[in-house]
Formats: sequence, structure tokens, C-alpha cells
Amino acid sequence: MRLLLIRHGQTPANVLGSLDTAAPGPGLTELGQQQAQAVPAALRDENVQGIYASRLVRTQLTAAPLSAARELEVVVHDGLHEIEAGAFEAKTDEQSVKAYLGTILKWGTGELDARMPGAHDGHEFFGRFDAAIAEIATEHDDTAVVFSHGAAIRAWVGARALNISGEFTLHNPLDNTGVAALEGSVEQGWRLVSWADQPVGGAQLHDELAPDPTGERV
Repeated sequence: MRLLLIRHGQTPANVLGSLDTAAPGPGLTELGQQQAQAVPAALRDENVQGIYASRLVRTQLTAAPLSAARELEVVVHDGLHEIEAGAFEAKTDEQSVKAYLGTILKWGTGELDARMPGAHDGHEFFGRFDAAIAEIATEHDDTAVVFSHGAAIRAWVGARALNISGEFTLHNPLDNTGVAALEGSVEQGWRLVSWADQPVGGAQLHDELAPDPTGERV
């Protein structure tokens, strides 16, 4: 099957550079709404069989235009939410951002026992995200679109795509509504076939001024 992992549209937290991972989370900025509206046209050639989103509001709002265009319900799955920031929730300072990303870096090098202060370890994150993808994969034989989050998508693709290393997703940014396209199956594994780091609507929907720590190059 084909799996399209799409990061949500821009939020006020992205503009502020805030680590905002708690539910229900913020909605979309005006630019984020424009990014979401560009998704249906960008995916017009895809045989979309299912649309999924995390429990955070921003993914569901980003999925809404595609849902309306394809007349498919957005299925909310708890396993797709962002990597919880724990003690770093709502922080914007450089030290907190580096500590958050540093924990995820440890997971990418196999240190899954490393725990996000005040939150979960790598085993727990990959366990829930793997389970969500496996459940989605059993429902489709063509394309499923999954709206998730910057850190979660980058960590999962870096660890699970057979044809790249974790360094690829760390060194390549994932802007709001950027897309990681994978093909494969749970049994045979996944291969990354494209990485679109810019918004699906084009570079004109990119905000150069937003700090956006979970989407920028590490």
C-alpha cells in the first residue's frame, strides 16, 4: 500500500517556536488554513481510501478539506499524536528545545530507554505509532493519508523506512503540510519514496519567520 504522512498546517505555537504537544492543542493560523485548503488539489491523483488524524485539533482541521473533497470521514487515532514534551511543554527557550530534540535523537540511535523528562520513553512512542500504522495498513490496499506531527513523523520514518537512515529525517526539515510518502506493508517493511519538505501548496505557503522547532533541520 501507499502511506502518505502529512504534517498538520501551521499553528500559533509553530509561529512562537513553542513545544505544544498537549491535547487538544491549538487550531490553525490563517496561513495554516490556506495550507490545509491546498491539500486536496495536491493529492488529486492519489487513490485515497482512508483519511486519519491524531487526537490533536490541528491535524483534524488540516484533514477537513481533503475529507470534504473525497467524502471520506476523518478517523481519529490516538496513536498518531505528537511526541509528548512532558517537562518541556509550552517551552520556547533554546535549552528546552535542544533537550526535547536530544531525547528523540537518542531514540534514533537505538537508545529507546531514554525517557522524555515528565513523559514517555522511545519504546512507548514507537509502540503506539507502530500499532496505529499497522491498524491503518490492515484496512487498505492502496493509499491512506495520515495527518500527524513534525517530530512524530520524522522520528517514525527515520526509524522504520528501510532505505534511509535516521539522519535523513533529522537533516531534512518537514514544513507544515510537508509529506513523507512510503510504500510497502507491515510484513515487508516500508520504503520512503518521496520527502516533500515544503507545504503541499508550494513555497509561497512557507513562513520563513516562524521558528517551528519540530519541523526545522536538526
